[in-house]
Amino acid sequence: MKIAVFPGSFDPITKGHEDLVRRALPLFDKVIVAMGINSSKKYYFEESERLQMLRDTFADAPKVEVDTFNVLTAYYCKQKGANFIIRGLRNSTDFDYENTIANLNATIGDELETFFLMANPAYACYSSTVVREILKGGGDASLFLPTAINGKPTITHP
Repeated sequence: MKIAVFPGSFDPITKGHEDLVRRALPLFDKVIVAMGINSSKKYYFEESERLQMLRDTFADAPKVEVDTFNVLTAYYCKQKGANFIIRGLRNSTDFDYENTIANLNATIGDELETFFLMANPAYACYSSTVVREILKGGGDASLFLPTAINGKPTITHP
């Protein structure tokens, strides 16, 4: 079985994240959208809110499993029997960073392969950071958010 993990903080999930997962689905038997939990990091949305956004976004996708993890990504992949990590690339800066992480994961994760997908040009400027800044400023971030979570009360909280 070909299992891939798409790790991230998803604070919040964007249309760009959703697009990457949906484009990866034909390539794998299962895609685990895994929300990393880092107790030393300050998040805009609570863990339960972020998890619910992921569940709502992929409720219609039976090959997607939503989960959380708090260990190194390579170790999590091993626990889940995944041999692939999915990462999105928006630009060359993303590549430089992600390539370094991919090499580390390949070193510590037996035969763990990182699968890079180029961002859809329509979503290449999307990032959770941009969405958070829009929300903090009282703006409408609906353009950047998956349809399944648009208009939910959690998205408008300060």
